[in-house]
Amino acid sequence: MFCYSLFHHSPPLITKWKPQLLFFKPNFKSQFSPLNFYPNQNFPHFFTKRISGYPIKSPAFSSSLEDEFDVELGRLLSLLPEEMRRRIREHEELRELIEVVMDIGRKPLARFPSGDFVLSDCPITVQDIEHATSQVGDFAIDNRAGISRTLHRISAIRNRKGTIIGLTCRVGRAISGSADLLRDLVQDGASLLLIGPPGVGKTTIIRDIARMLANDYKKRVMIVDTSNEIGGDGDIPHAGIGCARRMQVPDSDMQHKVLIEAVENHMPQVIVIDEIGTKLEAMAACTIAQRGIQLVATAHGVTIENLIMNPSLEILIGGIQSVTLGDDEANRRGVQKTVLERKGPSTFSCGVEIVSKTELRVHRCLEATVDAVLAGRFPRIEIRKMNSQGLEESSQTFTDISSDKEDLVVTGDLSETSDENSIGNHFPSDLSSKMADDSTEDRDLLHMYVYGLF
Repeated sequence: MFCYSLFHHSPPLITKWKPQLLFFKPNFKSQFSPLNFYPNQNFPHFFTKRISGYPIKSPAFSSSLEDEFDVELGRLLSLLPEEMRRRIREHEELRELIEVVMDIGRKPLARFPSGDFVLSDCPITVQDIEHATSQVGDFAIDNRAGISRTLHRISAIRNRKGTIIGLTCRVGRAISGSADLLRDLVQDGASLLLIGPPGVGKTTIIRDIARMLANDYKKRVMIVDTSNEIGGDGDIPHAGIGCARRMQVPDSDMQHKVLIEAVENHMPQVIVIDEIGTKLEAMAACTIAQRGIQLVATAHGVTIENLIMNPSLEILIGGIQSVTLGDDEANRRGVQKTVLERKGPSTFSCGVEIVSKTELRVHRCLEATVDAVLAGRFPRIEIRKMNSQGLEESSQTFTDISSDKEDLVVTGDLSETSDENSIGNHFPSDLSSKMADDSTEDRDLLHMYVYGLF
């Protein structure tokens, strides 16, 4: 049972990280059913302690970045007609602009974190589309183009005849310090796989990692840039990647060949890849990892579970195979005779789930995470956050359930306890205290007699 003093404890402000470890007992229906062990909820305050972050950039440095961003944003807005440029510049969230959407016959929209903003009451015309496309680079086979020396991405929508009838103009940003939450892993030479849904900031983080490795740690970094999103459009890469070098991919179907070429021809110590999406690219990454090269890559998904269920990308986490156990082994584990297990070593040593631009979930040992998921247990995760003051907040949680006994074990500020009915992993202080009181009352009302339960 939880100690009552725990839920009235407020963590002090400290400058050295001392992680809290919490063990939970999962409640999976089946090891073959889809897993969803990461509800999008905040951890209770007593699991998080504040630690000192990396130095906040000086005001002069921040001002320089803002001025550079204003110039690049102006080059994107130049694609729009005058009236639309004027209205978007008057918006209070101009610096937070996500993208501008233009479709023929519809009103143009500017998307901000607060929602969509109509830029004009007049629908987009063919002339507006032609004016925008005339100022960007050539559209590749993936219908993406860019503006030279910027990180903006222009994506086209075509009709059945191949004519462009819509544009999505996404704003690209080089944010120095966006990868500071991962600095310790990058410095240790770990191969990182970053996953997250579209628009969460994967490319921004991987760009800053490339800069960090090349400038701060003086490594030979080669970026294989699928759509010129990391290094920007044009032959001269964007300053946001620092001293890292960049290889462009002429056709997305050729990316796996460019990966091998980068290793064989340019002797990199680090390979940075954006958007691994096919089996050939995953196999090429596996080959590179076996040559002792540090890998940093991104893939679409929400959790590590999505990679396990993806037959094209499962090789990145070691591959999955079905194994038939003997009767004795199945009884010892308490599972069915046919189980899923990891086939081989993982291509990446660490996995990072990007929840938001200020929150990450780190799996320090990706192989252990995959083994835990396949065994029906909660994997060990480390939550890292950056608050508004630029300080890091970290907490750790993981599960260790033996085959002989399934107890709820809590270490740190919590005492070791056993509770067969504890299946949740979030205990707000007020609810937990009430639950403890209710459970005590229930035990007082139950009496066991020889002839039954009264």
